[in-house]
Amino acid sequence: MSTNSNNQLRAGVIARQSGQYEIVGPRGGRTGDERTVTRGEPLPPTPKPRMSYKLVDATKHGKR
Repeated sequence: MSTNSNNQLRAGVIARQSGQYEIVGPRGGRTGDERTVTRGEPLPPTPKPRMSYKLVDATKHGKR
């Protein structure tokens, strides 16, 4: 998996968890822009090169 030391994920990496992923700037700054990604799907392209994603709100699965 393509991550760095801050648990940031690159576009195109398959999401291990469903949830809200925030786009992180090239120097690690928060953008406030989030994407909803489903487990098993690739993270979408970022608006600019060298940006990445960070999971900020994992989807919670209830008991059935």
